[in-house]
Amino acid sequence: MAVVREFTLPDLGEGLTEATIVQWMVEVGEVVAVDQPVVEVETAKAMVEVPCPYGGVVTARFGAEGAEVPVGAPLVTVAVGAVPDDLAGTGPSAHGSEAGAPAGPADAAEAGSGNVLVGYGTSAAAARRRRIRPGGTGPAAGASRPAEQVAAAGQDRSGAEAAGVPGAGSVAAAGARTGANGSAAARAAEAGSRTVAVISPLVRRMAREHDLDLREVTGSGRDGLILRTDVECAIRTRQAHAAAGAGVTDAVGADAGAAAPTGEERIPLRGMLGAAAEKFSRSRREIPEATCWVDADATELLAARRAMNVPGAPKVSLLALLARITTAALARFPQLNSTVDTKTQEIVRLPAVHLGFAAQTDRGLVVPVVRDAHARTVEDLSAEFARLTETAREGGLSLAELTHGTFTLNNYGVFGVDGSTPIINHPEAAMLGVGRIAAKPWVHNGELAVRQVVQLSLTFDHRVCDGGTAGGFLRFVADCVEQPALLLRGM
Repeated sequence: MAVVREFTLPDLGEGLTEATIVQWMVEVGEVVAVDQPVVEVETAKAMVEVPCPYGGVVTARFGAEGAEVPVGAPLVTVAVGAVPDDLAGTGPSAHGSEAGAPAGPADAAEAGSGNVLVGYGTSAAAARRRRIRPGGTGPAAGASRPAEQVAAAGQDRSGAEAAGVPGAGSVAAAGARTGANGSAAARAAEAGSRTVAVISPLVRRMAREHDLDLREVTGSGRDGLILRTDVECAIRTRQAHAAAGAGVTDAVGADAGAAAPTGEERIPLRGMLGAAAEKFSRSRREIPEATCWVDADATELLAARRAMNVPGAPKVSLLALLARITTAALARFPQLNSTVDTKTQEIVRLPAVHLGFAAQTDRGLVVPVVRDAHARTVEDLSAEFARLTETAREGGLSLAELTHGTFTLNNYGVFGVDGSTPIINHPEAAMLGVGRIAAKPWVHNGELAVRQVVQLSLTFDHRVCDGGTAGGFLRFVADCVEQPALLLRGM
């Protein structure tokens, strides 16, 4: 006898209380295996796939794409034990079975790890989704779905009212996503097999919500990749044309009779944008920060980097050299690699340096974290920076790669600016900022010369140290930038 189990949105960690549904990965009536991802959500930290801990038949889904779901709210219901006999023995762990066939609950439990945390799961291949059809349960019955059945299919939650066990009738009437996506689906059917250069599910969701044909959008990314900014620009252009043609002025705000200024746009503070706003505000509220800065001659540092990047050797980035200098400075001034426990009123000095670095992406500013940066070589640091940056731009960073940093390195010089007073990445105690390196007049060996000069700034929590410690840290960093050989002292 089948037992219907309800799977709720799990606690995704780091105090996250909600997530936005980006894309459903299963439909009502599909057979799912243990630990199979059923939905992709966007949290304030990253885009993650949520695996279901139950194996069986999906009887209902809760929430449309784009909806916010609080932690603990139901995502899907699964009829455990309702998998037909001819499917119960197939799956990733079944030997001699059809490749990619979905596993039954028992087999999936044996093959899988049982982990349901985001970013974890079984090492076996994900089960291929299959649908139970009226009049048959074999592979042929789930091979295709006629267009008239798609048009007549019910809403995602139609299976929820089924009487305990999902029958073939309730399964056949559910799982179709129509409505707002109907026109886009029709265009896709007419277009044939043309491929659209889109990676991000968020970009596709935005296009669906605004009934925008991605084939009509020109991508500004690498190799014509369509980015979020391209979709937003296309949406604004179409809205402007529609408003001009209709001659209509929208009314917004508390005063229903007040006309909105031309081109006004309202952006909800939700998701990553809202989380960043809250974190910035909390940092300003709780941390008594101060900033000191100094100019340094980076000519020798650039020369050292050129000497390291010999043909055939792994490339060393400037950020990796700055990171190595930073970890050496934190070893001398461990007060800055700490946090303040406001509940116990204690300063907690941390033994390892997990170095965060600011990375600008299409989805906004993110801070990936290099674990145990103090124990890595410059080559290893350079490779890890490159990997995390590329993953961040693809929107694939896990929560583990975005959390638990102890110190942040912010290279805002890539934006062509000299200096900044950044907001500390709460709950850390300090952030080192690096401006652009530019040719400037400089007194070198008693003579005026043109040198490569950089401005360094340190924003720190005045609760963990005084100005003497902060100044000592920053001066050590500046000295190593000017004379990289100082890093060899004490090694």
